[in-house]
Amino acid sequence: MAKEKTQYTCTDCGGITAKWLGKCPSCNAWNTLIETAVDSAGPAKNRYAGMAALAPASEVAVLCDIEAQDVARTPTGQEELDRVLGGGMVQGGVVLIGGDPGIGKSTLILQAMDGLQRTGKRTLYVTGEESAAQVALRSRRLGLDHSQVQVLAETQLEKVLATADKFQPDVMVMDSIQTVYSDQLTSAPGSVAQVRECAAHLTRMAKATGTAVVLVGHVTKEGALAGPRVLEHMVDTVLYFEGDTHSTYRLVRAIKNRFGAVNEIGVFAMTEKGLKGVSNPSAIFLSQHAEPVPGSCVLVTLEGTRPMLVEIQALVDTGGPSPRRLSVGLDRDRLAMLLAVLHRHAGVACMDQDVFVNAVGGVRISEPAADLAVLLSIQSSLRGKPLPQGFIAFGEVGLAGEVRPAPRGQERLKEAAKLGFTVAIIPKANAPKKPIPGMTVHAVERVDEAIGLVRELGRA
Repeated sequence: MAKEKTQYTCTDCGGITAKWLGKCPSCNAWNTLIETAVDSAGPAKNRYAGMAALAPASEVAVLCDIEAQDVARTPTGQEELDRVLGGGMVQGGVVLIGGDPGIGKSTLILQAMDGLQRTGKRTLYVTGEESAAQVALRSRRLGLDHSQVQVLAETQLEKVLATADKFQPDVMVMDSIQTVYSDQLTSAPGSVAQVRECAAHLTRMAKATGTAVVLVGHVTKEGALAGPRVLEHMVDTVLYFEGDTHSTYRLVRAIKNRFGAVNEIGVFAMTEKGLKGVSNPSAIFLSQHAEPVPGSCVLVTLEGTRPMLVEIQALVDTGGPSPRRLSVGLDRDRLAMLLAVLHRHAGVACMDQDVFVNAVGGVRISEPAADLAVLLSIQSSLRGKPLPQGFIAFGEVGLAGEVRPAPRGQERLKEAAKLGFTVAIIPKANAPKKPIPGMTVHAVERVDEAIGLVRELGRA
C-alpha cells in the first residue's frame, strides 16, 4: 500500500502546516500540531470509503418518533466486571481500559473473553505486545486449558480490520492500542497521530458491524491514560484499574459509561488462577481491631450504585514549624480545608500538629460525604480517645460549619446495619423516617454539634 502524504493540523484552531512546528503559526498555541494523512486525489476520501459502505447514511427523524429500546447486554462471566460495565458487553460498544503495568488488565480481559466464548459468542483477541504463544501460556496459568478464543498477533491496523471483516467476531480485544499502527501515517506506533487514527478506525468498525471492541491502553506515570484526550471522548466506556501491584486486591472503576452508572467499581482479588470477584468488598476495607482504637472512624461511602464501608484512619502528632498534611486515598486540598473548618467552628486546633489521613485498603474516595468521618477520626486521634464500638458516620461539611446531606442516605444506613453497626452520626436531612432495627441514629446540623455528641458518647 502506497503511503499517503502527511500534514500537520492544529487541534485548537484547525490551522494546517506542511511540517511540524513547536508553535502553531495561526493561533500561536504550543504543542498542538498533530500529524494527519492527506490523500492526493481528494481530502481524505479513500481512507474511510470502506467504513462509509458499511454504515449507510441515516435519515433525519423526530426525537419523539424514534423507538427507544433497552440496550441488550452480554454477561462476561465476571460479575464484578459486569457490574462496572452496567450489566455486560453492549453490541457495537467500545470500551477503553487502562491501568499500571502488571496490574492485571490482560489477565482480566482474557478471562472475560473466555467467558464470552463459552456462551457461544465469537471472540477475537488481537495482541500487539505478546506473541500468540505467550497468550496461550498465560491462559494455561489461568486454568483456561481448553479455551477456544481466537488469537491474532498483529500490529498493523489494516490487517487487523481485514481479519475482523473475515471472522466477524461478536467481541474483539486490541491489546494494546498503543502498539497498533496504520500504513496511512508515517509516524511511529504509540504516537498521538497513530493512536487517534487507529482508535477512530476501530470505533467506526464497531459501530458499523455491531462488534463490541475492547481497547487496552497504557497510562502515564501520573496514572492518566496515555495518548490524546480525544481517545476518551471517542469511546463509550472508560475503565481504570486501580490498586497497588504489591496488594492482593484490585479495583476497576468506571470513569465514563454511556450504558451504565459512572464511578461504579468492581473489586477483584488476584489469585494463582487469575482475578476473582469479591462479593463483599466492605470486609477488605475494614481493619479488624479487637478493641476500638483512637483515630479510626468507619465511613459509609457510595461507589456508583453500591454502598460500601471503608475505614478512615487519622494520626495527629506533634509537628515542627511547618506541620505536614498528608492524605492517602482522599483529596489533600480538601483535608486542609476541613482542618480550618474544624478549628474555626468546633474549636479543635491542629495548627502545630502533623495530620495524616488514610483510607484503608487502597481505595480512593472522591465524594464529599467523607468529610464528617475524616473530622471525627482526626478529633479522636488528637484526644487519644476511640470512637464508640460499632460507630459509623457520613456527611459533607461546608465552610460555614454546616453538615450537608449525602445522596441515598437510607441505603447507606441499611448497609451499615446489615454489617452489625449500631451507632451512626449523619446529617439531619438524612435522618430516617422509620427507625432502623438495631441502630441508634444521631442527626446533626453542624460540625460542633457532631464533635460534642461524640464526646458525650465517649463518656457514656
